[in-house]
Amino acid sequence: MITGFDYGTSNCAIGTLRSGTGVELLPLENGKSFLPSTLYSLDRDLISEQVGLRIADTGQKNAFIEQRGAPLSRAQRVRREEGISLDEQTIFVGHEAFDQYVSWPGEGYFVKSPKSFLGASGLRPESIYFFEDIVTAMMQGIIAKAEKAAGETLTHTVIGRPVNFQGVDAEKSNQQAIQILTTAAKRAGFQHVEFLFEPIAAGLNFEERLTENKTVLVVDVGGGTTDCAMVRMGPDHKHQTDRKRDFIGHSGERIGGNDLDIQLAGKHLMPLFGMQSELKSGLPMPTQVYWEAVRTNDVGAQANFNERQTGHHLEQLLRECVEPEKIQRFIRLRNNQQNYQLVRSAEKTKINLSDCLQTYVDLNDIEPDLGCEVSRDQFATAIERPLHKITALMEEAIQQAGCQPDLIYVTGGSAQSPVIRQAIEQKLGNIEVVDGDHFGSVAAGLTVWAHRIFK
Repeated sequence: MITGFDYGTSNCAIGTLRSGTGVELLPLENGKSFLPSTLYSLDRDLISEQVGLRIADTGQKNAFIEQRGAPLSRAQRVRREEGISLDEQTIFVGHEAFDQYVSWPGEGYFVKSPKSFLGASGLRPESIYFFEDIVTAMMQGIIAKAEKAAGETLTHTVIGRPVNFQGVDAEKSNQQAIQILTTAAKRAGFQHVEFLFEPIAAGLNFEERLTENKTVLVVDVGGGTTDCAMVRMGPDHKHQTDRKRDFIGHSGERIGGNDLDIQLAGKHLMPLFGMQSELKSGLPMPTQVYWEAVRTNDVGAQANFNERQTGHHLEQLLRECVEPEKIQRFIRLRNNQQNYQLVRSAEKTKINLSDCLQTYVDLNDIEPDLGCEVSRDQFATAIERPLHKITALMEEAIQQAGCQPDLIYVTGGSAQSPVIRQAIEQKLGNIEVVDGDHFGSVAAGLTVWAHRIFK
């Protein structure tokens, strides 16, 4: 079965092309087509074990077992010590992963948006292997759900990719991330795997509606990256299988919805945990540890936040601060590994502020009766820096193309925000801005392209 696979930073979706009905996104969780990009495991080594158990190809399975000897041995020890039977579920994806993470704070292994880490520089081989296993385990779970819904085996796919996974040493970063995704997809069961730039995929879906040729600036504000592409589209272009000449400008950076959530969490939620408090000396509270807590898409920041030295640092701040109850709250959050939960609350706040001017952020899961009010204006102020980068990427793609777009096509979940939409409209003046399917356009375009190249 031929599919398009949007393995997104925030959500995942798989599409197929049904005769007579067009693109259909397969239900992946509770009848819905979008599954959050999250994974929870009872123990991190059980992730590698689960991957090995579910690899169908004998050659791949044997090679994997030989390469992962150490984590597989540790997984067996975990099972013995914790009394975990082989038929017990140890891996959860999507909303189930969130539910497990919230229900068992401080227990197990939880990861959100693993796509954000795949291009990270300086990763040791064992770290790359672990990211391969995380992505494979997620894909195995997603594919199983998709095959159950479709009643067929998934064999061919086109996976979406950002223009750049990272801003630093972009080409090396891209190669590393693509290799991880390719390895994971094949271990998860796909026989043939290709990739397509996500803004191009989003544009392909939109192109089906065009009745005349146009130069379109596609702006895809995703969860982990923002990608912009200047593309020639329309009746004279859409049936071509080689679109390189139509792709006349592109830009991309690792700045997206996650970064907006992080800024909102840092500036408006972290003060509840002492970020804007003072020390007894009259000096302001050091903020680096707070930003490391909320930068959940940064491998280095998370490693620093979880180091023993950070615990000692917080104990020292507890003795030196004038509001010890807030630092104690922060220490509990760290001990319970609830920083992901805090950023998730910021994400929900961002979504709520698309429909209202003010909302209450309920942090009752972290502490009873904890929360605060946040307004749309406060959100706009918090995200000024990443928003400026997003509009700069639009300018960069236009400059590469050497011409102005006839219209702007906006997609990606974060682009739903009126704050972002207003910034895009103001940047380019009188050019028409068209909204796409903010969540489904990339998956739909990948599906169209997959059927074009694999048929």
